[in-house]
This record gives sequence, C-alpha cells and structure tokens, in this order.
Amino acid sequence: MGFNVFVTRAIPEKGLKTLADVCDTLYVNPHDRPLSRQEIMDAVKGKERDGLLCLLCDNIDAEVIDALGRTIKGIANYAVGYNNIDINTAARRGIPVTNTPGVLTDATADLGWALLFSVARRIVESDRFTRAGKFDGWAPMLHLGADITGATLGVIGAGRIGTAFALKSKGFGMRVLYCDRSQNETLEREVNARRVDLETLLAESDFVSLHVPLTEETHHLIGAKELAMMKRTACLINSARGPVVDEAALLVALKAGTIAGAALDVYENEPEITPGLSEMDNVVMVAHIGSGTVSTRDKMAEMAAADLIAMMKGERPQHCVNPEVYE
Repeated sequence: MGFNVFVTRAIPEKGLKTLADVCDTLYVNPHDRPLSRQEIMDAVKGKERDGLLCLLCDNIDAEVIDALGRTIKGIANYAVGYNNIDINTAARRGIPVTNTPGVLTDATADLGWALLFSVARRIVESDRFTRAGKFDGWAPMLHLGADITGATLGVIGAGRIGTAFALKSKGFGMRVLYCDRSQNETLEREVNARRVDLETLLAESDFVSLHVPLTEETHHLIGAKELAMMKRTACLINSARGPVVDEAALLVALKAGTIAGAALDVYENEPEITPGLSEMDNVVMVAHIGSGTVSTRDKMAEMAAADLIAMMKGERPQHCVNPEVYE
C-alpha cells in the first residue's frame, strides 16, 4: 500500500520523484510561497497523512502536530535547523523528526565567506554606485574597505559549518579565534585557532561570524552589550539564524558607528526585516541562500525524502533529531 504524504512547498524534483514512487497520495503545496499556518492545518487535519515534509519557515507547533492525527509516522524537515518544529511534542507523541545535516556544510560556509568579502570590500555598495552611473574613474578614497588577509577572524560556534568556515581562512593568513562549549582540535591543528570566551573574541576580532543553532541560550546572543564590545572597525556576519542577533540593537550600532558593517543571510523576524536596516550602506543583505546551490538543494531533497520513507516504513531514519522515540 502506498503512503499519503504532504509537502509544504515544492522541493527539487529528485526528492519529489523519490516520494512519488512510494505514495498513493502526494500533495505538494501548489503555490510558490510559504503556506499560512491555517493552510497547513487545513492540509493535515483529518487527511490521514503518513508523512509530512516541511521547511524551516513552517511553524510545526503542538497544535499542528496534534492535528496530524494517529496516522502520522514521521516529519522530515528540509533544513539542518529544526527550531520550527515542537520537538518535545513530537517526541511525546512518538513521532520521529529528521533534518538534513552535513550536506549543506560547505555551501553555507562558502556563503559566509561571500558575505565577509562583500561587507569588507563594500562590494554591494560599489556595485550599486557603478550601476547608477556615478563611477567617473579611479579615485584614491573611493569605497575604501577593510583588509582580510592577516586580519583576526572570530568564529562563534565551531560545529560542522563553523569549522568548515574557519578552515577556509587558511589561504588568507588570518588569526583565528573561536568560541564554543567544546575544544575543536581540528581548528587548533589546521589554522592554529585559539579557543577564547565570547568577550575576548568580540573585543579582538576584525570579523565576527555566527554559526550557532537557535536555542534559548543563543537567542539575542549578540545584542547592544556585545556589539559595544566589538571594534569600531569590525564587521558582523550572520549566516546562522536571525534571532541570534538583536536586529534593533544592530541597527542602532550601525547608525552610531559602533561597528563598521554587517552581512546577513538570515533575519530576526524572517521574512520581515527591521525597518531602516535595508537603507544602510554598510549592510549586505541576501535572501537566506546559505544552502542555495543546485547540488546542495538536490541532496537535501533526496535526504529528506529517504528519511521520510524510512519513517513511514517503520524503519529508523538516518538523521533523526529526537532518537528518544526509538528507546
């Protein structure tokens, strides 16, 4: 017997085909936009879904999980983060939840470097200036940026992505500091990184890059107090999760010159952006594209589909984030 699966938004074809091969019913959101919470509720309540494949922007809270009913066998999140899902409720109901770790590590780390270079060398600002027809020739003081080679790089969060990001600094002769609960022997060996506390990292780094998950402890990890600890010439890069940074405090700091610039892939109230932030020339902003390469998104789709099929078959998926359901 085939399965009944709901996909909250179209993912790459490889993943959808894998699901279609085992499904009697595969309902995919026909709109190229996130569904509202009510639309998700309407698509799951009383529909006897065996599986749910959702995205990071979908709020799969206790009420949605309860609405899935008794037929639900698994929830696959098309993302490495899973703060959008009420994991405790899922575990209580015995519903396994999966994510897509590892496969997007390098793509996200690469994007972190694209952001760093863009804000350091004022790429977006200079591009806009040139496109507007304002460029009338080389000038000695035009769009002067910050040196990257030889600078001090501060990495907050030395997990998979933070480690990959820091390792890529090797070609730029940077001094690397990192802040993490655990010692990272790979970083210390490969780039001579030094583990320090948050205050030291903020005070000494020319570039501070965030790579932590969103938890109660990391919510507004960077606020007014932390921004004031940074060098006035420093730049903040966030390719982790938006609420790790207090955006209102960041805007104040950027306007006051407390720090030199910021580069953001994620936002505190995504997709809404704090009013005034997009008007700042010293901010680079992209549309949550950390994992946005063709091959990476294909692999994420295949991984999420394979894990969802395993859960629906009663098998243990490869990337379960609440393994207690199997104990």
